[in-house]
Amino acid sequence: MSDRTPWLVVERLRKTFPVARGMFGRRVPLYAVTDVSLAVARGETLGLVGESGSGKTTLARCLVRLETPDAGRIVYDGTDVLALGGAALRAFRRRVQIVFQDPYGSLNPRLRVGAAVREPLEIHRLARGQEAHDRVAALFAEVGLDPAYRDRFPHELSGGQRQRVGIARALAVGPECLVLDEPVSALDVSVQAQVLALLRDLQRHRGLTYVFIAHDLAVVRQMATRVAVMYLGRIVEEGPADAVLATPRHPYTVALLSAVPVPDPATQRRRIVLPGDPPSPLAPPPGCPFHPRCPHPQKDDRCRQELPALDEKAPDQRARCHYA
Repeated sequence: MSDRTPWLVVERLRKTFPVARGMFGRRVPLYAVTDVSLAVARGETLGLVGESGSGKTTLARCLVRLETPDAGRIVYDGTDVLALGGAALRAFRRRVQIVFQDPYGSLNPRLRVGAAVREPLEIHRLARGQEAHDRVAALFAEVGLDPAYRDRFPHELSGGQRQRVGIARALAVGPECLVLDEPVSALDVSVQAQVLALLRDLQRHRGLTYVFIAHDLAVVRQMATRVAVMYLGRIVEEGPADAVLATPRHPYTVALLSAVPVPDPATQRRRIVLPGDPPSPLAPPPGCPFHPRCPHPQKDDRCRQELPALDEKAPDQRARCHYA
């Protein structure tokens, strides 16, 4: 990463949640995010990949301060995000916005969608009255919606239209960075392509930085300039998208890529089916968290006993594996 100037930096981030277990409700920690470090440069797209329960959404919520980490640092453009409060935190939230996975769940069903987009303009005192009305119309047009849709309720729109409203609402305050939490996973394939094209256009025209969360590597391939792969709350591989997707170093990344369909019936790809389910984040296994399911032929007692470091295995490409 010597040729990249870090703009958003995450250092050894950790987040646990207390969960009640057993008849008497004994509380134990659920390890959602453990020792995560990342660096994102201005204008690039970091694709954050992993199966359900890997900690992607918790990390996203920490990045925008919807959750407060237990330990670690988040530095945005030289500012310690976790030290912010009051007006400074409100100003930070203008710069970094989030788009949620479920466009219907993120909108107030009793509020017209135009009012939902107008709300952040008024909260941050950016526009009122006719000026706010005109800016909402311009935002709707920018995300490919007829401004006349401002007077509709969320249930009157399709899933793709609702997600466009969510994007317009995030753009209303003029952010520099968008955290996109699986923004197309709830949409039909044809609508996914339209929303992804919209996000690429917005990034090009506005100079946005994206943290793009997904479980579909085919989608990440279209969007990301860098990729970070999460498993059981940890980053297990990270590097340039072209390198990670072409020559994955961690066996978990290899397994994920083997499941991506190839649009050529003549091409044969060996599918790697991982045994069992991911371990519970309430009781992570010792050693490498992936070792109970790992298909690597060199897996041994070291994997079961010693946690591998996230080391560089190729130029600018890191993996958390003893035998990558």
